[in-house]
Amino acid sequence: MSSAVLTSPSVERVRDALSRAGLGPTIVELPGAARTAKAAAEYLGCEVGQIANSLVFRAAASGRALLVMSSGAKRVDLARLATLVGEPVDKADAEFVRRETGFAIGGVPPVGHGLAHAFVERSLAGYRELWAAAGHPHTVFRLTYDELVRITAGAQADLA
Repeated sequence: MSSAVLTSPSVERVRDALSRAGLGPTIVELPGAARTAKAAAEYLGCEVGQIANSLVFRAAASGRALLVMSSGAKRVDLARLATLVGEPVDKADAEFVRRETGFAIGGVPPVGHGLAHAFVERSLAGYRELWAAAGHPHTVFRLTYDELVRITAGAQADLA
């Protein structure tokens, strides 16, 4: 990998957001793209459940973007999410994700995009350390569940 990944504008945006949030974690460059939780876990040598996926959904009626931080070992229950937000939800397509967050699918971080509606899946609390995307499909950073809840200002929810 080239060090250009670690200094890309997207990764720098995440680094700045983490710094403003009082976190100074090291952003790790992976040897290949980790577009899935399974791939990220294999690169990191951790459990799939420790991967905090940043998933973007679209509220069907209002069109607002919703960030769900979910364990890589779980699947988000759209009916539960819809109940929480009070309207049907759909998984967002790549264009919507890029427009709303400024990041490409596979590299969407928990911070640095300004999404106001965030949820953190409670199953992530079962892990001492988590890994989240850092703005590029080749980058991640380590944090705790409590840090994830704090930096996303996410509502803790049972969504799996």
